[in-house]
Amino acid sequence: MKAKITLLTILAFVAFSSCETQSSQPSGTSNNEKEMEQESQIHETNSYVHAHGMPSKGKILMVASSPTVSEQTGWPIGFWAAELTHPLHVFQEAGYEVELASTEGGKIVMDSYSNPTDASGYSAHDVISLGYMQLEWFNEMLENTPKLTDKNVNDYDAIFLVGGQGPMYTFKGNTDLEKLFASFYEAGKPSAAVCHSAALLLEAKKSDGSLVVDGKTWTGFANAEEEYADKAVGQKIQPYWIEEEAGKLANTTFKVAAPFSSYAIEDGNLITGQQQNSGAAAARLVVAQLNQ
Repeated sequence: MKAKITLLTILAFVAFSSCETQSSQPSGTSNNEKEMEQESQIHETNSYVHAHGMPSKGKILMVASSPTVSEQTGWPIGFWAAELTHPLHVFQEAGYEVELASTEGGKIVMDSYSNPTDASGYSAHDVISLGYMQLEWFNEMLENTPKLTDKNVNDYDAIFLVGGQGPMYTFKGNTDLEKLFASFYEAGKPSAAVCHSAALLLEAKKSDGSLVVDGKTWTGFANAEEEYADKAVGQKIQPYWIEEEAGKLANTTFKVAAPFSSYAIEDGNLITGQQQNSGAAAARLVVAQLNQ
């Protein structure tokens, strides 16, 4: 009996010692490892936002198409809303003043499909454009734009070409706009074009006679996106395709990403965006260069 009690006492002591060891040295991750793991899950982001009323950090010239009529569809065409408003929002948050000019001056109009209030509903999701459309100064700006020939490169820190359907007619072959854009580019200032405004780059030349895009990698509205748009409306919309025409140029690289994804390219101070979803990305590249 005494031996049996002794055996039970020993077993109890062993069990207690085992529990104590386990509680003082737990298996698995140590406290330090847990803390390190928790810290590795922390991600922080911080970016500048210009406070209302503060002096501007500089001035950016945006150029949009004046109203015209498509020879392909017979539609009235102009600029694409998001390609003005989304970059405008980026520039203003970064502290830059924006002035808007057009190819002919006067009133400019947005392509109907880009208007968030259009019956088609195609751009109903574009709350940034919708927000700007509620502002009196924004609508006044659209009502009375100066002509691009009244603008001087020395008065601005960068140029940004707004796309849309209009530029396919009003930008390509526009020698005044070609000279203005090239003057910004050769001055080393950020020079940006988005979507169909990249049509200008098919012919825009520097002062030495070479193309602005010579030796450059750039983007614009893609063939696949043109095909999508044509199928959606049941006819050919554009008189030519930028990607197709760019492929005929020597010593330049035209690149595109997935259709309608946000895609922008910075090659030196030439900045380009693929389509309407790329305006903000291109604008951020402009701001990053200005802030260097």
